[in-house]
Amino acid sequence: MKTQKHVSQIVIAAAPHMVGDGFRVQSTLPGGTRSEGNRISPFIMMDYAAPNYIPPSVRPKGVGEHPHKGFETVTIVYQGELEHRDSTGSHGSLFPGDVQWMTAAGGILHEEKYSDAFSRQGGKAEFAQLWVNLPKAFKNNPPSYQNLTKAEIPVIKVSEEGYVRVIAGEYNGVKGAASTFSPVNVYDIHLKKDDRISMNIPEGFNTVAVVFQGEADVNGQSLKGVETALFEKEGTEITITALKDTAMLVLSGEPIDEPIFAYGPFVMNTEDEIRTAIDDYNAGKMGVLS
Repeated sequence: MKTQKHVSQIVIAAAPHMVGDGFRVQSTLPGGTRSEGNRISPFIMMDYAAPNYIPPSVRPKGVGEHPHKGFETVTIVYQGELEHRDSTGSHGSLFPGDVQWMTAAGGILHEEKYSDAFSRQGGKAEFAQLWVNLPKAFKNNPPSYQNLTKAEIPVIKVSEEGYVRVIAGEYNGVKGAASTFSPVNVYDIHLKKDDRISMNIPEGFNTVAVVFQGEADVNGQSLKGVETALFEKEGTEITITALKDTAMLVLSGEPIDEPIFAYGPFVMNTEDEIRTAIDDYNAGKMGVLS
């Protein structure tokens, strides 16, 4: 029997801040590595870079070499062009509609910047980056990388211009493009005014809906950009009606019932594991950028 999931809280995105020298972002989720962690697990945090003009530059801006361990980063590009390099030897450009799903796991070095071509020309950039926790059993796996092009991500039409992209998990029987280490659904939703969709979420999953642009009614609550709705675990159905043209993400996942201990770019289970991660990084065990 379907029952509606109730919205338990609406969170207004934090004020914009800079990441590196090129990414102006807003944090959209309550802190998943602190007291709020159980409410949004397996998700940790998500930054949204609202549409912003990037002036031409000879040197690509962004975030230079830095480490990660114990989780995954999911980068969704809406406008602009990003370039990625990491210590596994992976290298690629992300165009509008593309998604990079990077599994840091046992440790990785990488950099994210605007591409050379985009930097020389300048233009509008817009993207989101989500952090997804890994269960303890996979935190020390070898790092890996999924480059999901726009063409590889299934699209379900809602109306002539409205659609849902299934990045991960399953939506109405359609499986998403990404492979995951725990049950996770990531829906990239673009609706025209008056479009209406319903989705079923497994009982007990943590669920959030983040509106980036526009305004929508989400199970009876108005949600506008940039706001996030947190849902109760009980219930299985979410209905969304676009009050304006709307761009949003709906995230749901089976909670990882394990301790979280985080420090900067490392998300582990204990303080000792964090110390080991720092020692590994300082000893060069996370490789070098190629």
